[in-house]
Amino acid sequence: MVSSSVAWADVQSAAEQGLTLNSGPTSAAEQASFEQDAERIRQTYESQLFTLPAFKMGHYGLRMYRQTQDPKYQAAIWSDMARVASRLNYFATEVNTPEQIAEYSAQRLARYEIKDDVRSDLRYEATKDQPEYYYLGVDLLGSMARANEYGLKHREDAKLREVIRRYDFEKYATDPEMIRAWAAQLANQVYWLRQLGEQDVVEEFTTAFKATYPDSQDDQLTDQQFMNKVYGLTHIIFADTGYYQHPVKESDHQWIYDYYRDNIDTIIDRSKEDVIAEVGINFLLAGLENDPVVEKTRKAIQRSLNRQAGIIPAVNGSTDLLDGEHRNVLAIMLLDWQGAHAVPTIQKQPEIFTGKPYGLMTK
Repeated sequence: MVSSSVAWADVQSAAEQGLTLNSGPTSAAEQASFEQDAERIRQTYESQLFTLPAFKMGHYGLRMYRQTQDPKYQAAIWSDMARVASRLNYFATEVNTPEQIAEYSAQRLARYEIKDDVRSDLRYEATKDQPEYYYLGVDLLGSMARANEYGLKHREDAKLREVIRRYDFEKYATDPEMIRAWAAQLANQVYWLRQLGEQDVVEEFTTAFKATYPDSQDDQLTDQQFMNKVYGLTHIIFADTGYYQHPVKESDHQWIYDYYRDNIDTIIDRSKEDVIAEVGINFLLAGLENDPVVEKTRKAIQRSLNRQAGIIPAVNGSTDLLDGEHRNVLAIMLLDWQGAHAVPTIQKQPEIFTGKPYGLMTK
């Protein structure tokens, strides 16, 4: 926090003018301004947290709990747990036969057909002949992995695992067209499969990712594709840490950290705030808080902050809380990092899991 020798008024003035009070790497004044801006965003969201849908509330609350272990986030986590239980109950009872999965997936695919943006077009084209990916990768695996992180499983866990085993996930994870459409999501999913003790295609995905996005061809990528590449890189590391639960060794992903250091100015110039913040957090997860990349990303995020609204706005200037939750919770974590913690679990924090939602049980 702020040292006694630095006045809050000076810190705030410096932060709002984009100045530093001292030279050198991350002065006390700079650090204080980062933490102050994180608190500004935190107050914006937490004053209205329970107006957000369960998914957004849980996304925010889980990340903040893993950072702080503050019990005030327990209700948001329970809401997330209920959402996971509801989804798995539905899949276990209503969507598990090939016919049911085909119908469900066709409906999910149709949502992308009617959207009119580059990313949706890519996703539609990549999945139109394999729409079951929406069910398997986007919906089922994420819910099972989240329950697993909590130390739980669904009461029909064996049935749901049998569904997973019908599919060879390698075909999705190594398809260049899929990677260009779903890089970050595929990174999540291959690590979720490994976490669940199912098919392990992490190495195959990594090899295919490198082949799809060779560094020498960055200048040929559109901004959308460049961000998809960097977003995929950040999620390889996030997924390997179980989403802010465990530190990662830089040497385990040396190629990614080398790429960040060589290209950080381009990343900041060509990427949205979500991606910039994720790059910085990747370094924090590896214990590299003093790396120049971290300060560059923090300053980039700080410059983007709308102080009057207390939020990192969208590219179009929107300060909508719902749409901005993802980038703003990442901004809080980047600016005021509290470390990686493997919580909450039913074994370590049983009080959070009192009265588990129907369908979930201790694994």
